Amino acid sequence: MSLHTRHYGDNLLYFGKNRKQLLGAIGPDVMTYFEDFIGPIAASDALVGWTTTLVEAGAGESTVTIPDGAGGVLLLTTDANEDDGINLQKIGEMFKLSTTQKILYFGIRLKISDKTQSDFIAGLCITDTTLLGGMTDGVYFRKVDGSANVNVVTEKNSTETETLAVAAMVDDTYKLLEFYWDGTSVEFFVDGVAVAQHTTNIVDDEELTPSIHFLTGEAVAKTMSVDWIRVIQIGR
Repeated sequence: MSLHTRHYGDNLLYFGKNRKQLLGAIGPDVMTYFEDFIGPIAASDALVGWTTTLVEAGAGESTVTIPDGAGGVLLLTTDANEDDGINLQKIGEMFKLSTTQKILYFGIRLKISDKTQSDFIAGLCITDTTLLGGMTDGVYFRKVDGSANVNVVTEKNSTETETLAVAAMVDDTYKLLEFYWDGTSVEFFVDGVAVAQHTTNIVDDEELTPSIHFLTGEAVAKTMSVDWIRVIQIGR
């Protein structure tokens, strides 16, 4: 991947494969959150600075760990009952899609052990400890149990605009999931390729936070590995 730069007002933006794949930014209007998961875990199954909600009805337990390894990775392991898993949200809602936020980028690199028998949401969402159970507001990628397909959603006041099957997950294979807000529409990308664009049900009246919800879809433990999460907002 080549590194390029462009200016937006008084801000300098660094981008990769395309102008909307933001890798970093500096300037007076920049807000950035980046998590490379190099530690630490605050306590057993709790990530520092995140609200962690575990569902563990099976015989074992759902766990949140950062195993040894170069570069850092977050490992989510569900308990072994159907719909056991982990809901993670960064504490505090600090990002917003509105006409005054002319640029907002979200990216996450993740993989799952079972492409079909699992569910996940990853994106920016309103605070909710059961995101897959039905949130009110968010912009996110969603994969449901029984399908390997990834769908993309913009949701405002519990009304969704959804584009189905923008990509297919593969067992134990990383996918790069990104979206970009330009003040008018949200464009979604998978592995650097544009897959959908939404202009409706954009949540412009609520602040949002980086969010992950991962569940097993059967009575077998599953894993999700998250390499990194990046959010960049230009404009207050």
